[in-house]
Amino acid sequence: MRRLRGRLGLAILYLGAAGLAAQAVLPLLWMLSTSLKPPREVLATPPTLIPAAPTLENYARLLAQTAFVRYFVNSVSVAGLTVLLTMAVGAVGAYSLTRFRFPGREGIARLILCTYMFAPIMIVVPIYILARRLGIVDTHTALVLSYSSFCLPFSLWLLRAFFQSIPIELEEAAQVDGAGRPRALAYIVAPLALPGLIATSIFTFTLAWNDYIFTRILIVSDELKTLPVGVQDLFSAAVVDWGLVMAAGMLITIPALAFFMAVQRHLVAGWGTGGLKG
Repeated sequence: MRRLRGRLGLAILYLGAAGLAAQAVLPLLWMLSTSLKPPREVLATPPTLIPAAPTLENYARLLAQTAFVRYFVNSVSVAGLTVLLTMAVGAVGAYSLTRFRFPGREGIARLILCTYMFAPIMIVVPIYILARRLGIVDTHTALVLSYSSFCLPFSLWLLRAFFQSIPIELEEAAQVDGAGRPRALAYIVAPLALPGLIATSIFTFTLAWNDYIFTRILIVSDELKTLPVGVQDLFSAAVVDWGLVMAAGMLITIPALAFFMAVQRHLVAGWGTGGLKG
């Protein structure tokens, strides 16, 4: 009886996992299927998951007849710079919150987390006013600074937890052996904090890559738009070209998936390193 209950529980667990996987994968499969259909088949009734005549026509039209490539380059540059700036400031700030004692340290950490609770739409207007006074409206600089300011509170809190899990005795031992603080930070702390650094970079990249609100408010020039806003403009036509839109959706999704797959191995390796050395 106990074995039967165990198998039943395992079956329910697998069914739940399959349901969650299907919820995530099926929309992607439908988007891929639609992007490979010719225009006459996209709106066919009844719809089909497998295209009768697969074609790359939608991708060719997207790259040749729209500014998709320019939007893609803009998104890559903005997201990449946001990750670099957020990681640099976040790592230094989180390290200082765990290794240096000063009055109000815990209060500052809690206040930083509270700022993350504000929805992006609530801070768009203040950010726009600041960007206008600084003269950086309609520039990628405004986007990078906006994304970094929104990502920093969560990044600081997440990295702070990782730095706190690293025994300070390891740094002290390295300094006793003659290593200065920068060298101990580079060779002792950074490798052990690698999972937190990678997780933070994934969070920051995803937010900057998918953002629509800040770009729509801060960017006016068409040549400076990022992918979410540029693809949204494809819907402005009287008749929406769904094959074109789905092809754009696939090309937007691929870089995010590739980025995650590229760092996933390092994330797992970092967890293992932390477990062995901690």
